[in-house]
Amino acid sequence: MLGYVIAEGRGAADRVLADLARHLHDEGWPLAGAVQVNSERGEMHPCDMDLHVLAADRMVRISQNLGSLAKGCRLDPSGLEQAVGMVEAALEAQPGPRLLIVNKFGKQEIDGRGFRPVIGRALAAGVPVLTAVNKANLPGFEAFAHGLAESLPLDFDAILDWCHRTAE
Repeated sequence: MLGYVIAEGRGAADRVLADLARHLHDEGWPLAGAVQVNSERGEMHPCDMDLHVLAADRMVRISQNLGSLAKGCRLDPSGLEQAVGMVEAALEAQPGPRLLIVNKFGKQEIDGRGFRPVIGRALAAGVPVLTAVNKANLPGFEAFAHGLAESLPLDFDAILDWCHRTAE
């Protein structure tokens, strides 16, 4: 009940997960979670990162502007936690979601923060979870998943098939 794709190429997994969320929403699925939307700001500036919180249909900025010369992580932890709180509320709503989509299992989740507790609650409640993981974070994700996660190709139709098989 825990599926993941390997995020290869900038924004590739974000686009597939966002397309999947739109498709499942159009099929009438109650969803929880968040998909990432990147807005380009030009060659000299990194993109803005927002999370589209699915059940609330709200956008939350999760990047902070550190200046054009900054090299550090641009994640805004307070923005991430705001999105996590909205996703937690959607998990507790009745009727509950049929699927939890998490934009990525990243460094925050490896460290026990971010969406990690929400993923655990969803799985404990029998709600399937779909996420993306980049190769650098794969060992941390695998330690979290304890061999219970299913690797999926970064292919819309294959992921949609997994959703239909898993969240019946």
